[in-house]
Amino acid sequence: IKIGITPAVTPLLTHEVIDRFKELDVHAMAVSLDGASAETHDEFRGVPGTFELAVDALRYARSIGLPTQINTTVTKQTRPELPGLADLGRDLGISAWEVFFLVPVGRGALLQQLSAEEYEEVLRWLYQVSKTHKLHIRTTEAPHFRRVVIQERMKSAEADHALVQNKRGVHMHDAYGFVFISSQGEVFPSGFLAMSAGNIKERSLLDIYQNAELFRKLRDRSYLKGKCRVCEFGNVCWGSRARAWAETGDPFESETRCAYVPEAWKAEVAGD
Repeated sequence: IKIGITPAVTPLLTHEVIDRFKELDVHAMAVSLDGASAETHDEFRGVPGTFELAVDALRYARSIGLPTQINTTVTKQTRPELPGLADLGRDLGISAWEVFFLVPVGRGALLQQLSAEEYEEVLRWLYQVSKTHKLHIRTTEAPHFRRVVIQERMKSAEADHALVQNKRGVHMHDAYGFVFISSQGEVFPSGFLAMSAGNIKERSLLDIYQNAELFRKLRDRSYLKGKCRVCEFGNVCWGSRARAWAETGDPFESETRCAYVPEAWKAEVAGD
């Protein structure tokens, strides 16, 4: 099993600690960077000095051959920082850039989300950056990035149209290849979808994953509502179930931050 680690960026994250990660065969180390400069990152994090500590940790990890990743949260405040972060990631030689699209739960509820149209702009920009900067970009809670990638590749004949219809798909989402276990043993579809499907103190994780009603429904597209139910990209997307739950109270509602309108949904609405 490959183990990745995301340590808190504090003065305790010394070169000696990073050396220990390498000795223990940690596969990769990720740190959070939400601004491209000390001023913007430290303001967002509320802790002076964290930018320099993070950059130093990334540089040192690379120098000893430990793959690195940057984690970035996309909000109204951090969106202007994205181009600078892409350049910084390239210059630091990171292995991956994990871009998290805000779900308004917990402390995240205090931050400003982008609109659906702004999400679309950022997702298409990320695709272009993956080409120009040669960065491996992953998104969290933005499964519609897969739709964007397919659409962009179709323009240049890089993607086979059959991929859209492939029922196996290429996606992994809440309750589908992914679970979150709380410190109390509660099993959730993800860390942002806090609906318990059972407790590992009472049932095995395998039993909960395979048989819990919530998990089974989240893996069955027929339970989806609105435009997500009929979207032709549904096999590779499904929308963020966590965001639907956070913003509507229903994990099966349509993705609230997706600007795409499926042809089947246009026809269905017109029929009404």
